[in-house]
Amino acid sequence: MKISKTKRLALDAMLAAMFVVLSLFSINLPGMKITLDSLPILVGAALLGPLDGLAVGLIGSFLNQMITYGFTATTLLWIIPAGLRGLLVGLYAKKRGFDMSLRQTMFITIATALLVTALNTLFLYVDSWVYSYSYAAALPTLVLRIVAGIVTAVLFSVILPPILTALRRLFGGETARKED
Repeated sequence: MKISKTKRLALDAMLAAMFVVLSLFSINLPGMKITLDSLPILVGAALLGPLDGLAVGLIGSFLNQMITYGFTATTLLWIIPAGLRGLLVGLYAKKRGFDMSLRQTMFITIATALLVTALNTLFLYVDSWVYSYSYAAALPTLVLRIVAGIVTAVLFSVILPPILTALRRLFGGETARKED
């Protein structure tokens, strides 16, 4: 059973809003941010596919950037990691028929967490260059950011399957489109 376009759009909007709310309740430390904001991206991607994961990541991250910093010269850079994470998780889930094992879920969440950390580090460097501040303060936290990314990815791997199961029941079966 396919979900209607209207319900799909409403679900994407709700997940993007959840991303923003979770972003606002993050722990901000010098050079790193500990947050659960990626969970709605993972849900959208694993449940609905790559385009929905991309949309939730880009829109949620963009709205968070607007609320937190306003539109800046580097805003578009900062939304890329979340969108890319949604796209890649959605492609992986689609390839697996939207039925990933715990091991597969753990693989894709950890792999994309590492990618997001790498991209955020790169974009932090670019941001420091554009706005003339010291990038050196971010380097010592790189290992901590990698560890935090892996720990949250493992957490997501454990809680994602029951969330997806509940949402599939709610929507009466498979929600991903075959043509995604």
